[in-house]
Amino acid sequence: MSTVADVTDTIARLRAEVCALHEQLTRYQLVVWTAGNVSARVPGQDLLVIKPSGVSYDDLTPATMVVCDLRGRVVEGEHAPSSDTEAQAYVYREMPHVGGVVHTHSTYATAWAARGEPVPCVLTMGADEFGGEIPVGPFAIIGDDSIGRGIVDTLRDSRSPAVLMRNHGVFTIGPTARAAVKAAVMCEDVARTVHISRQLGEPLAIDQQHVDALFDRYQNVYGQR
Repeated sequence: MSTVADVTDTIARLRAEVCALHEQLTRYQLVVWTAGNVSARVPGQDLLVIKPSGVSYDDLTPATMVVCDLRGRVVEGEHAPSSDTEAQAYVYREMPHVGGVVHTHSTYATAWAARGEPVPCVLTMGADEFGGEIPVGPFAIIGDDSIGRGIVDTLRDSRSPAVLMRNHGVFTIGPTARAAVKAAVMCEDVARTVHISRQLGEPLAIDQQHVDALFDRYQNVYGQR
């Protein structure tokens, strides 16, 4: 059983990690102004750490990160949490394997979301990271758990760690917050390349057997183990 000191240390580490990961959203131009956020589950606790609402990326520090319970209620922090907190809390409640959630309005992926159109799997990178198309979730109003329900309903039976919420933007999940950020970066890159491809003609789909093989290799063999 975790001691109070262990939990305190874990939260402090996650505050620093989540704060630092927001730099990747601006580095890869996935957000503008104060939009977007990264959150992380506190392992072994019904808690999450998330970006504060409406605070400039330049002003984010580990201390400004907000700790909430999995109903979206503030447990620790001096700022109001992101308006996506209840939605992301719902994801953590319903998907125990998820350790991180990211939200962006990255330009190309959000353009697909505005059309309500999945990004087709026509690139090996799409097969590697998403295991198929990047799906579209339903339209949902911001501020409660409606978006979270749409995320879970769309991704529960999907290999994709990303969903394009219709008329809104991108939500990604991962076993860690860093993995969810990576999925957001890859989602925008794939969406951009496929968009450009469609300006030249109809992209060529990848056979399902090859999608499966690529996904398996990337998830289980690629990189350092």
